[in-house]
Amino acid sequence: MMLKDKVAVIYGAGGGIGSAVARAFASEGAKVFLTGRHLAPVEVVAKEVLAAGGSAEAAEVDALDEQAIYEHLQSVIDKVGRVDTSFNAVGIPDAKILGVPLVELDVEQFSLPIATYTRSYFLTARLAARRMVPNKSGVIMRVTTLHSRTGLPLVGGYGAAQAAMEALTRELSAELAPQGIRVVGLRPQAMPESVGSRRRFFESRAGASGMTWEQFQQLLASRTHPRRLMTLEEMANVAVFMASDKASGMTGTTVNLTMGSLDD
Repeated sequence: MMLKDKVAVIYGAGGGIGSAVARAFASEGAKVFLTGRHLAPVEVVAKEVLAAGGSAEAAEVDALDEQAIYEHLQSVIDKVGRVDTSFNAVGIPDAKILGVPLVELDVEQFSLPIATYTRSYFLTARLAARRMVPNKSGVIMRVTTLHSRTGLPLVGGYGAAQAAMEALTRELSAELAPQGIRVVGLRPQAMPESVGSRRRFFESRAGASGMTWEQFQQLLASRTHPRRLMTLEEMANVAVFMASDKASGMTGTTVNLTMGSLDD
């Protein structure tokens, strides 16, 4: 098992990406501590992990609340003695952020995803790193999207937020790598199983596109090399590798999982 006896804390574990990573980490032997702003969906994922023979605990944690993050991490340390991986898959409601031309967007709505995503990533990364430094090891991870590297219409400040998080990944790595902590990211494109992907890639531009969801998926898939979109399972399998000791040479980078639709 690639993550045998590793301890992973996953933020946003009730969503499509976070839950897929939780299941994949647990199947490879990790003890997963699952968090979300709302407890019910996180408990569902924890029960699935336990039913499959894995180790999981669920907790209600607001990943924008520094004290809540601190207290939860301390509870993990008290129980198992360390944190090996911090994985941030936190998302925010974006119905009011997407679908509005930039020239018509209110500055507060433009700034909201930038402030929210970067705050959550910074807080979870910083607090995890403080607990990893004494052990001189650990992995901090965050999911972004291709919005960070290519211009797309009607996504407000979402693209700027993704770019900022990738910059933070590089900066955290530059400071933490000498202390044995790797900081890496994953950059998938649209994953049809993820509700967030549907919202961001399709519903925000549905009126202008004139296409059905199925037609829109086919359009996105046509831009990839294998002419299909990535699955949550495939993304989660890469996350497992990146969290494992086999990826010890990778830090300060975001892995391109757009299947060729975005050139490096």
